[in-house]
Amino acid sequence: MKEKLVFGLDIGTRSVVGTVGYKKQDKFVVVAQRIKEHDTRAMLDGQIHDIQKVGDTIREVKSQLEDAIGEKLSGVCIAAAGRMLRTVTTHVEMELDNRETTQEDIFNLISAGVEKAYEEFLKDNQIEEDMKFYCVGHSVVRYFLNGTQFTSLEGHKARNIGIDLIATFLPDEVVDSLYKSVEIAGLTVDNLTLEPIAAIQLAIPERFRMLNIALIDVGAGTSDISITNDGSILAYGMIPKAGDALTEEIAKACLVDFNEAEKIKKEADGDKDIEYFDIMLLPQKIAPAEVNRIIAGTIEQMASEVADKIRELNGGKSVSAVFVVGGGGKNKSYAEAVADKLGIARERVALRGEEVMQNIVFEENTKKDSLLVTPIGICLNYYEESNNFIFVSFNGSRIKMYDNNNLTVADVATQAQFPNDGLFPKRGDALNYTVNGKAKMLRGLPGEAAVITINDEPAFITSRIRANDVVRVTESTKGEAAKLTLEELEELGQNISVNVNGQKVLFPCFAEVNGELQSKFYDIKEGDRIEILNYYTVRQITDFMDVILEQGMNIYVNNDLADMDTKVYDNFTVNWTLEKLKSQREELEEERTKKKSGVKDASEALTYADLPGDEDTEDPDTEDADPEADLSEEDETDDTPGDSYKDLPEDDGTYEGPTPVSIITVNVNGAPVILRGKTNFVFVDIFDAIDFDLHAPKGKTIVTLLNGKQAQYMEAIRDGDDIEIYWEDM
Repeated sequence: MKEKLVFGLDIGTRSVVGTVGYKKQDKFVVVAQRIKEHDTRAMLDGQIHDIQKVGDTIREVKSQLEDAIGEKLSGVCIAAAGRMLRTVTTHVEMELDNRETTQEDIFNLISAGVEKAYEEFLKDNQIEEDMKFYCVGHSVVRYFLNGTQFTSLEGHKARNIGIDLIATFLPDEVVDSLYKSVEIAGLTVDNLTLEPIAAIQLAIPERFRMLNIALIDVGAGTSDISITNDGSILAYGMIPKAGDALTEEIAKACLVDFNEAEKIKKEADGDKDIEYFDIMLLPQKIAPAEVNRIIAGTIEQMASEVADKIRELNGGKSVSAVFVVGGGGKNKSYAEAVADKLGIARERVALRGEEVMQNIVFEENTKKDSLLVTPIGICLNYYEESNNFIFVSFNGSRIKMYDNNNLTVADVATQAQFPNDGLFPKRGDALNYTVNGKAKMLRGLPGEAAVITINDEPAFITSRIRANDVVRVTESTKGEAAKLTLEELEELGQNISVNVNGQKVLFPCFAEVNGELQSKFYDIKEGDRIEILNYYTVRQITDFMDVILEQGMNIYVNNDLADMDTKVYDNFTVNWTLEKLKSQREELEEERTKKKSGVKDASEALTYADLPGDEDTEDPDTEDADPEADLSEEDETDDTPGDSYKDLPEDDGTYEGPTPVSIITVNVNGAPVILRGKTNFVFVDIFDAIDFDLHAPKGKTIVTLLNGKQAQYMEAIRDGDDIEIYWEDM
């Protein structure tokens, strides 16, 4: 039984290579191969400029092959030039609310990355909106967890995840021009792949594709690069310099035309001297070593640019090995220079030619060469189930997709320009606010996931897609917006503990929103500025406890006289009594008046009569004091406490006369003050000896300290005590 023939075309910038063959077990048999160079510059840098002339060249190659095999050819396998690929690197992040990362989260992140890369590609290249591009490959270069680089995200708790992603796009016009060119030649496309993938089919055996390897296809005008890892191609790139740059250097040095220089370049691979005629038609001779010296600088520059591009495509690091194909890379020094620039062993960079064609059989007398790697690879790709263009129905529209052996619903949706957030549940609007100046954000609720079917069967965004599948996606829904009341704030859940009249009472915190006091049932709005009040006023305490104080009652906060607007913080004390109390100033005045008027008792009246050394004897408050209480004249100049008692009888328990008097010295606000005329002194006595006007307040409260502690007005004072008295604003 006759084997089915496969016809492959390598449509290059300089020539068109046609190959016809068939697969027999593990070998591929090349029945015939024909090459035809373009008569004009119908192609530039891999892009078809004159579709008609390229079509004519293809028709001629097809005709030659039909004559060679004795049958008509109708279908053809082709490849898009790798130099037309556009690679974009981007970074994308996603918030997770400090939960575990799932596989769906990662897939969502990658899809968002591809979509962002496409948008950046259109923007950076100023592409017209009606132009279309195919995403022919994408790969994650780095993962990030909460801003730190990680090797894997799944299962980790995260506030934020991110990726650096490489995505590669192919212009639709490249594909269309290839299709139209073969149609002119009377052919239909059986399979379309990418030239780098076609080269890999032959240059990199499948058992090696799990490794991180670079393939360089050095053509005439460009050097095309592809990177493999984990069994797939993760990135493509190119530099606009290749074999023609070497030829031009030889042409300048040897003074020959381009074609003669190309001949010299090819013969420089041998050991014999090369003979040629220069433009003056003079015979010349040059050694291969001299040719290599001429092109050494250009090779060094090419290798440097290629190495830089490989690192860029490979996430900033070198690869494990490099395979070189194409005529422009046949010079031995090229592979060595690439190895040196990448910092890897020279034996890990190799030209792939005859050694990778062990399973290729040529029925015609054909030399196995690296130039044939891509043309034969195009034929071999026909037998693969992937790495070609397929058609898929998406929500009723026919979509052309590049199947890179990993095509999913998400990829088709991206190609159809279906919004990425239409695949994944959309959260409701977030609520942004501040608490005590710190920014807060509450995310909205997630909506319902998209409903996906493939050929009317339930599917997921990760489900694989094959040719002619019918995909339908009902867009996901948006969840409810975030809602929050003051009562639900964690900060508002803390209580203020206050000791009120000896009893511990817990008060819930209050909150001000945008400067206004709000209840705990207040619904927080976007942009609200919330301040949690860490205090109560006395008025708020009495209101909370449902207590009504009589007008004029004294209130003490931490034993200091206070009013209804005094602020009370956590662990403060508040005291009031049920009977009416006099104000602090009134109380001081009353105590002072009692002492001077004799209201309190006779002995106290005696001590405030005509006391020795008391300069305040003209005080009208003491004019009616008992004159018999006067002391002797000699006592007026004696400040010795013991002398005050020299004329007093011994105390035998029956003495009923005046009480003995004494003299003490205390420090008031840092200055010594002498008190005379009493047996025992109390704190309020100090106001008779200092200049402190109770009727002209200079603050809201009076601070009274005795030996560093809060003083009571009737508390005893003794010789040497330290006293502080001053006004203070609460």
